[in-house]
Amino acid sequence: MLRVDDLRSCYGRIEALHGVSLEVKAGEIVTLVGGNGAGKTTLLRAISGVQPVTGGAIRFKGEVIDRIDAHRRVGLGIAQVPEGRQVFAPLTVEDNLRLGAWSRKDDGIAADLDGVYASFPVLAEKRALQAGGLSGGQQQMLAIGRALMAKPELILLDEPSMGLAPILVEQIFEAILALKARGITVLLVEQNAFSALSIADRGYVLETGTITLSGEGRALLDDPKVRGAYLGL
Repeated sequence: MLRVDDLRSCYGRIEALHGVSLEVKAGEIVTLVGGNGAGKTTLLRAISGVQPVTGGAIRFKGEVIDRIDAHRRVGLGIAQVPEGRQVFAPLTVEDNLRLGAWSRKDDGIAADLDGVYASFPVLAEKRALQAGGLSGGQQQMLAIGRALMAKPELILLDEPSMGLAPILVEQIFEAILALKARGITVLLVEQNAFSALSIADRGYVLETGTITLSGEGRALLDDPKVRGAYLGL
């Protein structure tokens, strides 16, 4: 579904991605792990179209998209859940969700809204409240729900467990597995390497803008380098 070939991206004169290549097959959960500053968020932003690329290619379902505007990539079926949730705090929960469907022209928005509420009942309870008043975990559910309203085939998740209590982290990873069960493909960036690789079909390790390891999720969990650098084992 997604193929990234020799991708390069810069901030001014500083190159953040040094020829990154990876692929995500339809229906997979693929996890990208790495330390702070490794380039994980830059890569997701490049895929979604909000970070310019200086070399290489991004293909979605066989189509080269690295020169396509970000809003058109949403229409093609790519949605990103950004780091830090970035909900629209003054707006209600329901208005946040409806904004996720801004690119759609079909008649299924109401049904999909009900589907998000079924997946995250707490959002239904708080639909009329301002999003800024939700807890961190509830805001993360809202951010995922907002992405779902775009009817994506591929969801890019950037640090969904950041800052959450352990019980909420478990709920978020259950929600990610539920996305896969619905046939949605997931590219997951996550510092909680153990949980992320445990649910991943495959994974990549990104270090200072370069892919250094790749393999099945469980195999990477057993890799001595991954265990030492990211699992504290």
